Amino acid sequence: MAETDEAGGTDGHTGADAGAGADAGADTGAGAGAGAGGEAERAARTLEAAFEDTGLEWESPRPGTYVVKLPGTRKLSTTVSFLAGRHTLSLNAFVIRHPDENEAGVHRWLLERNLRMYGVSYAVDRLGDIYVTARLSLAAVTADEIDRLLGQVLEAADGAFNTLLELGFASAIRKEYAWRTSRGESTRNLDAFTHLLERQAPGSAPE
Repeated sequence: MAETDEAGGTDGHTGADAGAGADAGADTGAGAGAGAGGEAERAARTLEAAFEDTGLEWESPRPGTYVVKLPGTRKLSTTVSFLAGRHTLSLNAFVIRHPDENEAGVHRWLLERNLRMYGVSYAVDRLGDIYVTARLSLAAVTADEIDRLLGQVLEAADGAFNTLLELGFASAIRKEYAWRTSRGESTRNLDAFTHLLERQAPGSAPE
């Protein structure tokens, strides 16, 4: 039986996973508040002001580390982890777990999308789970840049979520639909995938 995201999809992770997995490669030798210098302090102030301006839920578990929650429409939410090092800022957001099937097709779609995205890219960790990552110099951290990056993360994680489900979890969606209908349970949050019921195998990658 597939595990279904409340916003309509199959997702094996929670927001807490955003801080694990694919690492954007920040220089983590010191956080923004641990002797990183004036540039790091300026970047930290900029980040905090930018998060406040967005009205999003966010927290700073420790100096130089920030966690922001982006509400979604296909996923319930996407959690973005920011890590400020001595010279760079990295971000990392969990998208979806390792595909059940059609892994090559999923990876091809991710690579093609990477060519069209601004500032962020898809990455896969050693378990095959999919993330969105980015890395930029502290000098490039501005409120406008953070706003753009958050928008790109939302599009890459939430906007692409149903497509990734279709490509990598079609069989699980069919089984979930059959299980629910056999018990008279609601299939409302699977409505976006009803076309998959007419196919017995994952189709070609959507645009």
